[in-house]
Amino acid sequence: MEITILQPRFKDSSHFKDFWIKGNGKELIDFSGAQPSFKDFEKFAPYYYHVDEIGDEVAKDVYLTKKFHEASREIEGYIRNGISENDDVPESVKKLLLQTQKIPDWLDYDLIKSGAELCMRSNLDSLISLRDYCLMGGYDYAYLNKPLIATEALKKGAVKRLSETLDFWVNVTRYDALEIHKKGYEFAIKTRLIHSYARLSIKKYYKNWDTENWGEPINSWDMMATYIGFSLVFLHSLKKLGNTFSPQEEKGIFHLWKYVGYLLGIPENLLPNDKKQATEYFYLWTSIQPPADKDSVLLAHSLLNESLENPILKYQFQRKNLRYLHICCTWFLLDDDVCRRLQIPDVANRNVFPYTKWFINKIYDKTVSRKARIRKGNKDQMKVLTDYLKITQNSNFH
Repeated sequence: MEITILQPRFKDSSHFKDFWIKGNGKELIDFSGAQPSFKDFEKFAPYYYHVDEIGDEVAKDVYLTKKFHEASREIEGYIRNGISENDDVPESVKKLLLQTQKIPDWLDYDLIKSGAELCMRSNLDSLISLRDYCLMGGYDYAYLNKPLIATEALKKGAVKRLSETLDFWVNVTRYDALEIHKKGYEFAIKTRLIHSYARLSIKKYYKNWDTENWGEPINSWDMMATYIGFSLVFLHSLKKLGNTFSPQEEKGIFHLWKYVGYLLGIPENLLPNDKKQATEYFYLWTSIQPPADKDSVLLAHSLLNESLENPILKYQFQRKNLRYLHICCTWFLLDDDVCRRLQIPDVANRNVFPYTKWFINKIYDKTVSRKARIRKGNKDQMKVLTDYLKITQNSNFH
């Protein structure tokens, strides 16, 4: 097969230029002091056709040789108990776990703690940022969404998808969660293997996969962009909602997600250390992504309507109000062009709630201690997660 040489194919398109000259991209440049250019494009481009081969081997050896729940249980045992060179386990499992059990020289647990504290301290703003900026904004990148479409995420529904994302995010952002064998570490490894399982399934069953344009399914470059969503885009969203953070917390967020990315098998040279690097890396990746297509619109509306379908709130008027608030935040956090492409409905007084939030955050920041905010944020986030898990683990819910 002829090797594709990737070009920054959308760099002259209006959606790319508008984003980086007058939209959120410009705000990211101003926020980070980045100096984006295409000089490093050729260093990054090959990762569009690169995947986590170690994870794929484990998926072949374990997940494809037995029932999914049996394979998951087996993998959980290895992760929780650890393995050594002499253990009688498949070579692929040994290779993956010996790699992830080795703590990299650059890892700083104090920085990870600072990043986790910011995630907790920002309370429900963290969850608004993840949902209405990171997740919704990601739907504007048409090729990035193709694995979701191929694995029939729309049939599974947004409630289940949100629940899984929340479960992962909460569990990797608590105190000490990423220490070897702890819960966040386990979530990272299991997520890595689910990515591999999904990739192998797409390659086997989805005959229309367009590798040249879409890259390999769940490729390393797309993974980098996704994890920049959890760090750079997340921070930018918190800032827009009126939250402040210290230089230590900011460094901590990037360090936390660098380590999560490392555990997930993303090549280390794709994992940014700070907001400047992250913006410059993200700039290159966005040049290969076309704007929202009809699949993007379907995913966006599935997420918007999640509030109406989700039985956590008992009454219809409460669900409609929650949907309205999410629409307000989406318009506030994303570019108008992106909202129009995703066909986000326009609503009356859409800035009232986000500006009220911004104002309250400014007061809250000055009047409530950092420790109290971390404690309350952790409690409130765990409550939201518990509610979601109760709903989605009920087998009657679809």
